[in-house]
Amino acid sequence: MMKLKELLRSAGYEVSDAIGEIEVSGISSDSRRVAQGNVFVAIRGLHADGYVHIGEAISRGAVFVVAERRVAGIPSLVVGSARAALSRLFDAWYGHPAANLSLIGITGTNGKTSTLSMLEAILLAAGHTCGVIGTVAARCNGQVISAPNADKLANMTTPDPAELYRLLADMRDAGARYVLMEVTSHALCFDKVEPLFFKRAVFTNLTPDHLDLHGDMAGYFMEKRKLFSRCEMGVISLFGAYGQSLSDSITAPFLTVGRGNVTKVLANGATGVCFTLLHEGEAIELSLPVPGDFSVENAALAAMTALSLGVEAKTVRAALADFGGVCGRMERVAQNDLDISVFLDYAHTPDALEKLLLSVRRFRLPRQRIILLFGCGGDRDRSKRRKMGRIATRLADLTVITSDNPRSESPSAIIADIVKGIDKEKPYKIIEDRREAIAFAVNVARPGDILLLAGKGHEEYEIRGRERLAFSERDIVTACMAEKQREFEA
Repeated sequence: MMKLKELLRSAGYEVSDAIGEIEVSGISSDSRRVAQGNVFVAIRGLHADGYVHIGEAISRGAVFVVAERRVAGIPSLVVGSARAALSRLFDAWYGHPAANLSLIGITGTNGKTSTLSMLEAILLAAGHTCGVIGTVAARCNGQVISAPNADKLANMTTPDPAELYRLLADMRDAGARYVLMEVTSHALCFDKVEPLFFKRAVFTNLTPDHLDLHGDMAGYFMEKRKLFSRCEMGVISLFGAYGQSLSDSITAPFLTVGRGNVTKVLANGATGVCFTLLHEGEAIELSLPVPGDFSVENAALAAMTALSLGVEAKTVRAALADFGGVCGRMERVAQNDLDISVFLDYAHTPDALEKLLLSVRRFRLPRQRIILLFGCGGDRDRSKRRKMGRIATRLADLTVITSDNPRSESPSAIIADIVKGIDKEKPYKIIEDRREAIAFAVNVARPGDILLLAGKGHEEYEIRGRERLAFSERDIVTACMAEKQREFEA
């Protein structure tokens, strides 16, 4: 319990003593989950307006309402942004946990999880305690922390305020010094991190995605740029066009990585990459056991960020050399004796898919075929489907088009959108059921081939309609490959 006026003042709102000695038991923005003694924050959502549910919240025991317009008949506060208020209130409720943490925010379309994981490995190698909040997991000092969402179909990289500030408090209480966060455009647009200040803000890249929310690339870029208005220093990748635009438009000091200070890049086949990073006049030779040009970009960002925090170059070098990879990011799975390389990757945007395929084409050996399996998610930006179909058939030797989290859409309709962009002169196969598609891809793979399963990455589920169904692509392809090997040996 907490005094209401103490909560509001701690969240930065001016209140008079006339508010009395009301005690509150918690905060909620969902009228269906309001408990006795709660503050109810009326959020104007994408599909519903919490203001119309104030009556239900009061009937369930709300004692105070925060809204963007006046509320009659109950103590209330009018604010300019209810979403920002929700974040500020949860931050205050948990005692402003970030005040005792050094936050590193990583934003961009692709590469956030990999960059975060590499930076975490470096900081742990340097002896620092770290928390991580991202797409794959929330963990502190190596231990996974649960961050449940009320919506079982949600897959939020940056959790909603109710979970986010609790996680920060848990990490503070566990003794973390740094907390590394993936900060999405949704989180910035919806003010999830409004009270937070970041020691470092890291920018990976910007390519078309989430345009169903932001409208166009200008709007998408504007949301990403917000992170750099609340940081001590930025670290920006210049490998993409938007990195330069960002560096030209922010007032915070920043460091950059790009072709000017990332040199001598060599691909070591499917086993990894090595490159030289120039930093303050020193040439630091780095290697990473994860293949792909994008691995160089992500590792350079992680290394530069760590160096800016005072980590020694030798520690950065050792940590990256021992880096074990990221779940579902160019992750080698289904080891076999048939010399077939199988990788899982989360690539689900045109840019990510193109980078994945171009990287594999650079390290593949003569006569190695690239077999790509992918689909596109439902209820998301439809404009990328045609583009991904074109990229897939242009760069893969065989493309298997299938389903991937269709949600409320028809899988066949999504596939039809993809097919509009493909090169029909190139080999392709349409198999709507993803399990059957994986079995087909494994069956047609020949010794020496490279099989890429793109889109799901770390996910262990398939979203169909309003159901989240168990679906482990890793387990399925491993079982299919084991069966193929048994048949080969028979």
